[in-house]
Amino acid sequence: QVQLVESGGGLVQAGGSLRLSCAASARTFSSYAMGWFRQAPEKEREFVAAISWNSGRTVYADSVKGRFTISRDNAKNTVYLQMNSLKPEDTAVYYCAADRGFGRPSRVDEYAYWGQGTQVTVSS
Repeated sequence: QVQLVESGGGLVQAGGSLRLSCAASARTFSSYAMGWFRQAPEKEREFVAAISWNSGRTVYADSVKGRFTISRDNAKNTVYLQMNSLKPEDTAVYYCAADRGFGRPSRVDEYAYWGQGTQVTVSS
């Protein structure tokens, strides 16, 4: 089973930046598509971004396009989410997830493995 650990969350003012990291324990990390999701208080978990195993394909939610960038370093078994121009509505717990496919990367139920989440709070 793939184990994922997110880090890099914190408190930041609106307009600021954070970079989230997700470290994977699996030797086969490079074979997985990776996604980032977030869940705000009393809200459903929502898709943020996804990246294919070889970084050849990326998908972003409309709400973060132009502000967030997903990337991965397979040599380090790590996926990143660079978040710029943060807004208060970006406040949420951010989760990374892994799947062997890329058919429906925005769907929660496509991902078999999830991290524990890291809190991002953006103040106005």
